[in-house]
Amino acid sequence: MPDAEELVEKLKIGRRELASLLSELKKWSAPATVLLSLYIPPGRPLSDVMQLLRQEHSISDNIKLKRTRQAVQRALSAAMDRLSMIRKVPPNGLVLFCGENMDTGDFACYVFSPPEKVPVFFYRTDKFFHTEWLEEMIEERDVVGILIIERDQATIGILKGAQLQILEELSDYVPGKHKMGGQSQRRFDRIIEQMVENFFKRVGEHANRQLLPYLEKGKLKGLIVAGPGYAKRDFVKGGYLDYRLQNLVSKKLVDVAYQGEQGLKEAVMKAVEVVQTQLYRDAVMALEEFKVNLAKNTGMLVYGENDVKRALEMGMVKILLIHEDREDLEKWKSLGEDMGAKVVILPSSIPEAEWFKKVFSGLAGILRYKIR
Repeated sequence: MPDAEELVEKLKIGRRELASLLSELKKWSAPATVLLSLYIPPGRPLSDVMQLLRQEHSISDNIKLKRTRQAVQRALSAAMDRLSMIRKVPPNGLVLFCGENMDTGDFACYVFSPPEKVPVFFYRTDKFFHTEWLEEMIEERDVVGILIIERDQATIGILKGAQLQILEELSDYVPGKHKMGGQSQRRFDRIIEQMVENFFKRVGEHANRQLLPYLEKGKLKGLIVAGPGYAKRDFVKGGYLDYRLQNLVSKKLVDVAYQGEQGLKEAVMKAVEVVQTQLYRDAVMALEEFKVNLAKNTGMLVYGENDVKRALEMGMVKILLIHEDREDLEKWKSLGEDMGAKVVILPSSIPEAEWFKKVFSGLAGILRYKIR
């Protein structure tokens, strides 16, 4: 039987494994609430969890339908059996999915420690496996918002890695100017401006709803506002966005000729410096944090290929710094992402990046906690 440390290592999975597993889990469904989902955050005593599962097993005796009762108890027994072999919750927590396909009789029980910390304690038997907290772990970390705004049209989208995605498209009827003249002209102009303002308010509300969740998860790194005319300037000056999004709006507003996907592509091509600036800022801050820990000898750093690899595989690396000139950059980037580390690529243009490359071979990590 493997010792506690070996078992913890075997339980760990990376992002790619998790993505594959989620694809499999989503195929499972049941006509009754027999599929067990269990999330155990780090620090949660396993004895408490086992007590809960025993109580649930006892309560399940009251389920009237024999087939459902047997399926629920089989899932609970399997979960307790797996947990009994684990001495303590791993640093990133544990997740268990156990259940039976009541149509085919197939049974599965998955137990693993995910690439990021489990955020909640959650237990439920349902007609499907609850994977929502894990799905967030395989999303792209850095997102740039894009808003294309006209007086009567808008496109809200995001750039995730190299993928553009339209979140929402909005339109309204706002008439153009006419040639009445006099008071009728002024009254008509006021009506039109009110219609434009109402549309801007609506766009702001929809943009807040679409983009704030990314901001609150720490993933939204910038917001590009674009459009073909003066509407984009009026929209930004009018303060129609939540102040947190307003603070992320790039200083340079971008001229584009189109809405929709074509407009998003044009906006990204013309505002590429927004993305680059944020990545540059993240790199500078990460290198500064590395230097502070180095100067204070905090024990929170790891360097040297073997030690970095070992720390990554233990899930202990919070930030992995890689100089852009390393030939094996993609290998380390992939490993870092799989093990739940934030990967920061250091461009040569950053002050002291060459020092980092020379002294640390362009590879080091900032730890979540000290290695004992």
